[in-house]
Amino acid sequence: MPAPKTRAVSARGVIEYRPRISRGLPTGSTLVCADNTGAKKLRLINVIGYKGRLRRVPSACIGDMVIVSVSKGKPELRRQMFPAVVIRQRRLFKRPDGVRVQFEDNAAVIMTPEGELKGTEIRGPVAKEAAERWPRVANMASIVL
Repeated sequence: MPAPKTRAVSARGVIEYRPRISRGLPTGSTLVCADNTGAKKLRLINVIGYKGRLRRVPSACIGDMVIVSVSKGKPELRRQMFPAVVIRQRRLFKRPDGVRVQFEDNAAVIMTPEGELKGTEIRGPVAKEAAERWPRVANMASIVL
């Protein structure tokens, strides 16, 4: 019998454990930037670690690290690509305890490639799944739902 899986936590996020969440953000989606980096709107370019199928559009869910480009915001940030973590999604998803959760917008926070937050604050609520997977996001969050 194999050993039970553990939640290995590092600065970059939880490595092994990830609950099954409905993927509500396909490539090309527009997200709100929920931090104070100067970006306002983000466009989802790619999902890091996504293993898909031929001709299937990669999509992301809460807690995923994604590559985004800034479509609206400070001129020095615009049209540049950054890693980001999705903290809210509009698509309804079900938690293991049976509660169904849905946010009013799709939002992400811009990160550095090392897994550090680029901004110093996060506006609005953060999903519990994203906070569990990314300890740095949990520390900055004002509300975790």
